[in-house]
Amino acid sequence: MAKGSRNVRISFSADTLTHFGGVYLLHRFFTRLGLRQALTKTVQFPQRNARYSIGDMLLALLYPMVLGLERLESTHLLTRNGVFQYLTGLPTYPNATTLRRFLLRLGRRALPKLRRLHDRYRARVVAAEGQRRFIFDLDSTVLVVYGHQEQARRGYNPGKRGRLSYHPLLGFEGVSRDYWAGELRPGDAHTAGGAPELLEACFAQLPPDARRVDVRGDKGFYDRKIVTALEARRAGFVIVARLTKPIKARLGGLRYTEHRGRVETAEFWYQPHRWPQRYRFVVIRRSLAEDPSAQLTLFTVKRHTYQVLVTNLDLQPLNLWRFYNDRAGLELIIRELKGDYPLGRIPTKHFFANEAFFHLLLFAYNLVQWFKRLSLPEECQAMTLGTLRSRLLLTPGQFIRSHNRPILKLPTAFPYQEVWRYALKKIDRLRL
Repeated sequence: MAKGSRNVRISFSADTLTHFGGVYLLHRFFTRLGLRQALTKTVQFPQRNARYSIGDMLLALLYPMVLGLERLESTHLLTRNGVFQYLTGLPTYPNATTLRRFLLRLGRRALPKLRRLHDRYRARVVAAEGQRRFIFDLDSTVLVVYGHQEQARRGYNPGKRGRLSYHPLLGFEGVSRDYWAGELRPGDAHTAGGAPELLEACFAQLPPDARRVDVRGDKGFYDRKIVTALEARRAGFVIVARLTKPIKARLGGLRYTEHRGRVETAEFWYQPHRWPQRYRFVVIRRSLAEDPSAQLTLFTVKRHTYQVLVTNLDLQPLNLWRFYNDRAGLELIIRELKGDYPLGRIPTKHFFANEAFFHLLLFAYNLVQWFKRLSLPEECQAMTLGTLRSRLLLTPGQFIRSHNRPILKLPTAFPYQEVWRYALKKIDRLRL
């Protein structure tokens, strides 16, 4: 049996190595977008210390979010990585305290400017891809905090009851899976609180030639104000209805149609209290034996579970149910934001700084989405950030100079060489 090496000499003298070799692809993509210049020119506010430009500080926050350095203290790895700094064009890398202070100044003085820049980039991508049909998926999530963060309060928290939290509201586009609008809110905010304003922000960013807009939401968005706002916009919607007593009373007397998979559907018309008119309600009924896990989440009567959808769409009941079920992609996005991105890592005790971090993280999410769609081959576009990170971004590399030309040397047997070549060509040809 072969033995491992024993008499190995250790030398801490290599200063041209990095395990963030794949960040060069992101740097090339960001450069093609003109991101650093746009950040520096657009997000302007007075700074005492001019050692770092505003664009460099924002990039110094964006890169760790993508590379998996979840806490600001973890960024100390980048302060000693000269190759990373060279590949990304950062002269040096600020420490965690500097980043926190910058987040607080950004949140107080220039966050609206950053959000408008984000909207402009999204509009450019929408125009380049020619998208004309849009589906907005709304949801909220709970971010548990530990410590004494401003505006962290006790509210709906099924995972850790009684703990302080934030309760952000999020809106994503269901076709592209891009983020469109969102707000960081105190933990005691109602699920639908601010939803009409969020929808208004989504509609305001639509291109002039948008053909159709539909909205999907769970029962937290079963609200007269939301439905009225959507009707005013002539948008389609499908929302899970809250099972009030009048609705429950109708479920047993309906005539159900059975479909494959032992799914039964029915429908009725009903005008909830204080709603402006009658709406179509579609009922989905399934046997408990077919879906035992549904006992925990759906309304049950005898041996059946019920889910009721309110809509103004003219889809057949079964197709409407399938259309709504596609909204499950939003739950996967939120899971990715908490797992692969540091959404659940609240960086400071100041609400303004945390709000800036929240919106910067969602900007990072969209940048990665656009990087995948505009730069990578089709088989890589469905990758989560965790997979993309392990296969491309965290690639070990060595930086050398040969004939006064910089060279980034990657592993000889690297399995994604063709992906790299494809991405570099796509980025060079990118017009956005």
